[in-house]
Amino acid sequence: MNDLHEPRFRVRARHTDSTITVYQAYRPEIGGPAARLGRFPSSWKRERMTWIKPSFLWMMYRCGWGTKEGQETVLAIEIDREGFLWALRNACLSHHVPVLHGDRASWKRQLRQAPARVQWDPERDLHLNPLPHRSLQLGLAGEAATRYADEWIVGIEDVTPLAREIHRLVRAGQPDAAAGLLPEERPLDIEDEVLARLRA
Repeated sequence: MNDLHEPRFRVRARHTDSTITVYQAYRPEIGGPAARLGRFPSSWKRERMTWIKPSFLWMMYRCGWGTKEGQETVLAIEIDREGFLWALRNACLSHHVPVLHGDRASWKRQLRQAPARVQWDPERDLHLNPLPHRSLQLGLAGEAATRYADEWIVGIEDVTPLAREIHRLVRAGQPDAAAGLLPEERPLDIEDEVLARLRA
């Protein structure tokens, strides 16, 4: 996590040959049933863009270790790796980069048509301070959100207790113990031409 030679843009995640784990946080009324059923309940809004995050610590930064209102239940969602890669291949950057998109109108057209969008934010350390390299956030809408909910999910786990325990150890001044509980996130092998279109 603190490697000075870490590339600025690289996808790091807990993954297997066939799956990748991403994180989301929801209010208990959605997160609880999702973890029990292994799929999202009917109250989950398919028509809204949903953002998935391969970085556990970035999720902790976003949800305040599961303390922010509406984000009290932290889910680890194991999804089909090919589905995740499909989303990346069909994604557009969430902001305009002239060298990649040309003029702003062209980028806006791409953004409207893309079923997924990519945003890069500073990765976080155990104290949720920003690091020099970036963490991927992947927004899914339309076809991508439907595929995510109906086809890609392999399993859903409520990792709120893990988040709280790591947070407790950090606050207790035991960073080594806290780091030992973090999910192991390794670089994900992605074709360079895919990331080349998505590097901010």
